[in-house]
Amino acid sequence: MLSSPSEPAATERPRLSEGALDRLPPAIGRPRYDRAAARPGIVHLGLGAFHRGHQAVFADDALRRGDMGWGIVAASLRSPETRDALCPQDGLYTFALRDGASVSARVVGSLLRIIVAPEEPEALIAALADPAVKLVTLTITEKGYGIDRATGRLDRADPAVAADLAAFGPPVSALGFLAAGLDRRRQAGAPPLTIVSCDNLPKNGAMLRAVLTEFAAARDPALRSYIEETIAFPSAMVDRIVPATTEADRREVAALTGLFDAWPVLAEPAFDWIVEDRFAGERPPFEASGVRFVADVEPYEHMKLRLLNGAHTAIAAIGRLAGFETVPQAVAHPGVRRFLERYWAETEPTLAIDAATAAAYRAALLPRFANPALPHRTAQIATDASLKVPQRLVSPARERLARGEGIEALVFAVAAWIRSSSGENDAGQAFAVADPALLAWPGRPAPRLGPEAETEAFLRFEAVFGADLPKDPRFAVPLSRAVADIAAEGVLAAMAARFG
Repeated sequence: MLSSPSEPAATERPRLSEGALDRLPPAIGRPRYDRAAARPGIVHLGLGAFHRGHQAVFADDALRRGDMGWGIVAASLRSPETRDALCPQDGLYTFALRDGASVSARVVGSLLRIIVAPEEPEALIAALADPAVKLVTLTITEKGYGIDRATGRLDRADPAVAADLAAFGPPVSALGFLAAGLDRRRQAGAPPLTIVSCDNLPKNGAMLRAVLTEFAAARDPALRSYIEETIAFPSAMVDRIVPATTEADRREVAALTGLFDAWPVLAEPAFDWIVEDRFAGERPPFEASGVRFVADVEPYEHMKLRLLNGAHTAIAAIGRLAGFETVPQAVAHPGVRRFLERYWAETEPTLAIDAATAAAYRAALLPRFANPALPHRTAQIATDASLKVPQRLVSPARERLARGEGIEALVFAVAAWIRSSSGENDAGQAFAVADPALLAWPGRPAPRLGPEAETEAFLRFEAVFGADLPKDPRFAVPLSRAVADIAAEGVLAAMAARFG
């Protein structure tokens, strides 16, 4: 929504803050509780839009209901950008739900304090050690956990992990901060703590527990024992599409609220947050917001990773090659929609969840992807793709091959990713490849290498394909053919030849 000549620009409006809340229109929700009386019960690592589009909203719900012990201390592990945007706003931000032409908004007040870890490492350690804190949550992306993708164990070569293991100075990695905070809790006799990963990792709770205990053992065996005996790591699955905030979003929010918000969050109405019901202490009272606590998260996790995230990864690769800047643009193309139906037909049988639940989830995906009010950018989804392809595309392909089933759509998605990794679309236009793990891979093929040689090079990327699939002609041969066809015909034509 652009400002008209008679409207003030977004930045010319009053800034969102505690003192400006009474300027909001009546339709805009706002914190009516005493924020000064709220107490921090949660520490969150990774202060991005995704966290502020789900967990921080549910904590705000709890505070509005009078559960005043669930405020959030949020930490950025790298950049001060979000802190610098939100601190002048007293930690307040606008959360807007978009569904077609409909937009509803509220101001969220659950962020009580924001820490930039490199600037205030001691403040973050102290927050983690605070006896009043009951829950630590993380949205730090797959690459933030210091995991060796080939082994699933601690990656001691990861620069941040290596730095924290080599010295007892201020931590730099998420694992380093967690270990330091937990060690201080141990020494102070603070109550038990629950740590929840909200990132797209398979069995994320178990994986975080494994790498953190291995990290702790390298520092102090007593700390490892404390973590193993005292700390809970329930797995979790979070499902909500939260695109990156744009300048157009800021203008729209300013026109809607009458206030300038430097970093609002816009999201889809649909969401699901499912958490394993295994807590070391008090469980957050988030059921009233729709959060589900279940005995086993894994079936839901697989469903989301393979049906939604895997489709997103495929759409991102196809979209980058075809010139589609957003997911709604991509799924508006009939050929992309036909491909997705075939992709889901292949992945859905690999799920361990009941068929009715999977079918209902799958049926809702195209409308969510097509929501024109949420132009989720393919470039954003393609970030760190080499970390995502193994679990989202390669794993279900491997499972189907083991059962003697076809993998044509899965192979095509992998081929599109390989071609998109060149940084050039089908029209010969260059684009940035935001994938540090891929760029650092010593075997990355040179630009403009022929498709057959390109495929052979990528099949040696063991962190993605393992040692088995490159030797399996049922995978390697159709992959090479798909890469060659995309290179020769373009991704849309190659897709149409296969899927109609």
